[in-house]
Parts: sequence; structure tokens; C-alpha cells
Amino acid sequence: MAFGVEGRRNSMTIELPIFRLGLAGFSAEQQAELGVALQDMATGASVWQVSEVDGADAVWINGARVEWLGDDRLRVGSGTPAGRAVQLHLPDVGRPVAVTRPVACTEFKPLYSFDIASPASMEAVLARFDAWLAPLAAQFCLASHIVEHQTALGSGVFDASRDGTLLAVVNMQGETGVLPSAGPADFEEAVWRRRTEAAEIPEQFARASLAQLMWQYAVRTHRDVLPKHYRTGLLYFRRPPRLPQRMLSDSQLLLMRELAFEPATFETLGRRCELDELRLARDLAALYFVGTITSNPRRAAKPPRRAYEPEANPGPHSCLPSGLDSVPSHETPARDVAHDLTAPAPLGPR
Repeated sequence: MAFGVEGRRNSMTIELPIFRLGLAGFSAEQQAELGVALQDMATGASVWQVSEVDGADAVWINGARVEWLGDDRLRVGSGTPAGRAVQLHLPDVGRPVAVTRPVACTEFKPLYSFDIASPASMEAVLARFDAWLAPLAAQFCLASHIVEHQTALGSGVFDASRDGTLLAVVNMQGETGVLPSAGPADFEEAVWRRRTEAAEIPEQFARASLAQLMWQYAVRTHRDVLPKHYRTGLLYFRRPPRLPQRMLSDSQLLLMRELAFEPATFETLGRRCELDELRLARDLAALYFVGTITSNPRRAAKPPRRAYEPEANPGPHSCLPSGLDSVPSHETPARDVAHDLTAPAPLGPR
């Protein structure tokens, strides 16, 4: 059905977010075993994958390598010969942390702990992490629904409800809000309505700008959401993303640097940055959604290094936040709204 038609429901493909689990203090063998174990665990609310500790959504720590430094600081020794120790200032961590039992120091009392030899114990702690990250998962579900129906979207303000309960408010040129407990099934049964007046977002809703909402989606989806013509034509750097730098991965920063230096095609960027096709598409999609890259030379950062002809077929109009390649050159792009993200805090000095 057309998105935003009052009184009717949308059908969609249920999609679960990919959450990143950082591992600290584990040997290479233990990390490999945990990676395999995560593939067999199904919490029902998300999919978990092993990642670097920096930028992870949650962290597992080897309790045998924990050292208490005082002043709410914790040191985790490396589990690999060439690895580095990690230090955490606990009040600033800003993400769930679980520690394997037993813990080497008695001064540290972790909120979450588990038995590394027990799959049931690990699944239980992941379920608690899912509850902690529920607002982020709700934002993912909302963004997934927007992507599912993007061809029918237009400018304006919408709300979604299920059985009389408000689930989300979406301003296509501004802020979004979503009920923190909303899940995929709620949006599958949601009724969408276009608002004719400004919509107030309830105080308890999880808020984000539309661009930030779509960024969080792009880095956590299994789907390939990079526009097709971004794989064939030249890509340009437009502007730095309006996000905290700690949200950007090293590969995304590298792509920005390369495009700021010179426009390039998808294939050329992959060779320059030594990124496989899947990682490259995911990183470029995230940068696309926040307006950092464009395939339209008229929207590139000024002054351009060279002059290029516009693409012959820029593609259909899109109301997703970047809207860069898809908006004809005579149209004014949507105003960006800068907000801070609720995201994992960086780890302390090593």
C-alpha cells in the first residue's frame, strides 16, 4: 500500500538489527570460538557479531585479565601477544558490559557476568543486552520500515500507531521519535497517517534526526541499501557528516579522505582503500544517508578539483535524508538538522 494512507496497514519484511559485540582480554582462539557461538544464538530481538571494542554496542570482558585501578577505572590485559590492554572509566562507558566468571579482582562488581563455557549463560546475558539496547532496536525497526516504503514517501510529517498506541512520529525534514519498546511486529501491523499539523514527539520516545536514524540503520542492516547508480558512476565528497567522530569507523574516514582528494568510482575506491565489496557498500551507504557523499557533481564540495558532467540518469526522487543524487540540480535539498546521537562512549586511554 502507499505509505501514509490513513486506516490501512503496511506489509513488510521483518528485519533484525546487527549489534556489534567487542571482546576484551580474550585469546585469538577464544575470540574465534565466541564468534562461532554467537552465530548459533538467537535472542529473537537482534543479531550479534564480534567486532572491535571501539565502537561496539556492548562489550564482553575476560574476567581473568581484569585489574582494578581505582577511581572507577578498570584495566583489561590483552589476550593476544601483540594486542593492547584496554582501560575503561566505568561511568563513561555508556554501553552494557559483561564479564566472565570468575573475576580476578574483588574490587570490581560487574552488573552482568556469565560462564563462557555455558551457551545458556551467554544467551541470557545477550538477552539482557537486547533489553538495554531496545531504544536503538526500535529506531532500527522504524528506519527499516521507511526504507521498505521509500518509493511512496513524500515530504511532510507522519505518525504510526498500532491498535491505538502511538509508535513513531517522523518529520521527513527534521526529527523522528519512536516508542523505545516498539519491535518489528509492531511496525508490521502499524497504521500510518500523514499529519497536517506539526507533530509533538512524546517525551519518552527515543529521538534522532532522520539522517541519524538512517545512519544507525545503514551500519546495522543485512540489506544492500546503497543506490545502484553509486556502483557505476563517479562519487564525490560533499561535506563532513554531522555526527560525532567516534561514530565513524576507520574505513569510513578513509573513504571520506579519498573522495575529498579526488572523485572516484565504486570499483576504484575499493582498490584504493583495500575494502571488499560488502564492506565498501555498507560504508558508502552510511555516508550517503547523512549527505557526506553524492553522485551529483553540482553538489560536490567546492571548489571541485575537476569538472565532470552530471549523470545522465540520476534516478528517482527520494525523500531519504541524503537525497543528493536523486534531487534535480534546480531543486533545493532538504534542510539538515544537527543533533547529537546517543551512542557508545569511547573507551579510556590505553
